[in-house]
Amino acid sequence: MSGIRTNAAAELLGVSPNTLRSWERRFGFPRPRRTAGGHRQYDLQELEVLRRALLETHNISSAIALARQRGEGPASSARLVDAFDRFDEAAADRVMEESLAVRSVERTVEELLLPALEFAADRRGREAELEHACRWATGWLHAVRRLAPEPTRPEGVLLLDASGPAVDVEAIHVQALELGLRRAGFRVLSLSPSIGQDRVARALRALEPCAALVLCGREATLDTVGRLVYAARQVGSRARVFDYREAMPVTGPHAVRSLGSKPGEAAEQLRAVVEGRAPEPDFADLAEQLAPAPARQAVAAG
Repeated sequence: MSGIRTNAAAELLGVSPNTLRSWERRFGFPRPRRTAGGHRQYDLQELEVLRRALLETHNISSAIALARQRGEGPASSARLVDAFDRFDEAAADRVMEESLAVRSVERTVEELLLPALEFAADRRGREAELEHACRWATGWLHAVRRLAPEPTRPEGVLLLDASGPAVDVEAIHVQALELGLRRAGFRVLSLSPSIGQDRVARALRALEPCAALVLCGREATLDTVGRLVYAARQVGSRARVFDYREAMPVTGPHAVRSLGSKPGEAAEQLRAVVEGRAPEPDFADLAEQLAPAPARQAVAAG
């Protein structure tokens, strides 16, 4: 999220830092957010709206009223965080609606929603506000997902969601990825990595032709990943295996290709693979590398 400290904000508006803080106390505007260290950080877009209003009115009371009338600046992550902190769902809805008027769904998610949640998660002592933000974001994403167009591609994608608790920013990232892939035309199914091997087989058949298995979240064990990949190979699936946001539970290099950290980046990489514009991972070698020890021994004995 773009923002500047008090001294820089005061210089932008042509006032002293003390004057800027007095406006916050008296008017509640501009409203800074607080960093993890307790420092004020002002949103640049909000400051710019107030600066223009001051040039027009030459009076702080009138300028703040005018800035607020104009929506407290363009839709921004700072405004979304402020709505979360006030437990104001209607205000959060307005911010997203204003963004959708000028941005795509994909840009709104990547440029507003996810940065706001990341900022909220970095603060201490705001657990209730973060829980509210995650629950609201889950509802918003589910509502938008229901409005996604019908799949335009034959390929399916199986998301293995190891993000842990539902009230968690990482879980929101997985939900955003699912929305992004659906809007990119893929058929998508999201399941926990803890499901049995027979359920993996049924899911892959439902998604046939399945283009990819994507490991998401950071709670899966290497044994779990190996069991799922091996199960997919056993039913003859040629789905490629990827991870998202460094979800592979290993350190150092490994054979699983990353789809990056943003929904749009992930969707584009998957399109490139299925359209032959990028090399495919070697599924057979990967299955052998990740298969649990008993499975490897059984194959060797056979």
